[in-house]
Amino acid sequence: MARKLLFENINVPDIHTLEVYRQHGGYRSVEKALKTMTPEAVVEEVKTSGLRGRGGAGFPTGMKWSFLAKPEGKERYLVCNGDESEPGTFKDRYLMTHIPHLLIEGMIVASFALGAKTSYIYVRGEMMPQIRILERAIAEAKNAGLLGKNILGSGYDLELYVQPGGGAYICGEETALIESLEGKRGNPRIKPPFPAISGLYACPTVVNNVETIAAVVPIINDGGEEYAKVGIGRSTGTKLISASGNLKKPGVYEIELGLPVEEFIYSEEYCGGIANGKRLKAVVAGGSSVPILPANLILNTINGQPRLMSYESLSDGGFQSGTMLGSGGFIAFDEDQCIVRNTWNFSRFYHHESCGQCSPCREGTGWMEKVLHRLEYGHGKMSDIDLLVDVSKKIEGNTICPLGDAAAWPVASAIRHFRDEFEWHVNNPKEAMERNYGLAKYADPLPKLEEVSQN
Repeated sequence: MARKLLFENINVPDIHTLEVYRQHGGYRSVEKALKTMTPEAVVEEVKTSGLRGRGGAGFPTGMKWSFLAKPEGKERYLVCNGDESEPGTFKDRYLMTHIPHLLIEGMIVASFALGAKTSYIYVRGEMMPQIRILERAIAEAKNAGLLGKNILGSGYDLELYVQPGGGAYICGEETALIESLEGKRGNPRIKPPFPAISGLYACPTVVNNVETIAAVVPIINDGGEEYAKVGIGRSTGTKLISASGNLKKPGVYEIELGLPVEEFIYSEEYCGGIANGKRLKAVVAGGSSVPILPANLILNTINGQPRLMSYESLSDGGFQSGTMLGSGGFIAFDEDQCIVRNTWNFSRFYHHESCGQCSPCREGTGWMEKVLHRLEYGHGKMSDIDLLVDVSKKIEGNTICPLGDAAAWPVASAIRHFRDEFEWHVNNPKEAMERNYGLAKYADPLPKLEEVSQN
């Protein structure tokens, strides 16, 4: 059994209540940090742990914390990003629903480390049940002296608030989130200045994902070195994975980073294989914005090595033959799924969610949606396929925030790996309306590098 650091007690009855949570060791890290450690020492432990941002970027958390400016007479803020709007990602919602005190405990410790006296949990507006759960948990913590003035007699004060989101995917981007938190339209800001210098109310601000902040609890309880022993290489600790699609056992799993992708998909401990006895065709490994890979490239790298669930292994091969761990939104497609239709569906989402601030994204996502709709419904031309690639290149890297890249990568990677399926839609428009392309060669073993070089 893999080690559980966040979900060890997730199945304990009433773990969402303060009483039961404390019976199982809850808020130990708060007592340890506030009574025996300095803020600097907490930051150092997080650095030692090697924890990386679990929202998708994978940036070292301790390093991000150390960038926070500390000017005299200015407030500092910690903002938790719970705007989980990435298609295929639902692990933060699961955590907030079942074990809210874990997040609140992490918020207290992280706020102490950063010197924040007021912190916010920004939750996707559609998640009202989770917002109510968090509000109840905060009230419980405050009544127990774990929030408010002079927490546990340490002299440290902290107020924690939950803010419903603005109902837009773009508010998951940290500067758009800050704008929304200030009561404005959620448009991303031009950087610099970065939030660490000028964020919420023009004050130094750190924005971290729900899972990232929750992971601070085991790091402080057990020490950064112990945490770093879990995982593989620079991918330390555990990761929550939202598994969905054509799997026998979809759900949220906590895995040790470094787990083979094949084991995650097919073992009974995790997803149990592909549903209805069908074969795996493709996988989106980290939420809709990361490149899609065919079955043979998700199970093995281009060099023939088993692909692992880690930042480094999933990105092995770059954009030519790799993908990204991203937010951990793991979507599996079986042999009966249509890649063209799925790509169109993703494009439709990104066009709808574009804030419209940058022309490449505002216009380009609309073009891609229209062209993909044309291909899916039997009106496409061969030139449309290259047009899609061209438009995606013009969007990528030319926008204020990463939404442009998020819209471009799924399209470019789908055409790179599944071009023959796109061409089949053009050459067989009537047939494409009646059946799907099928598995073709997408699960065939990869040729050995020697064979490729000989050819």
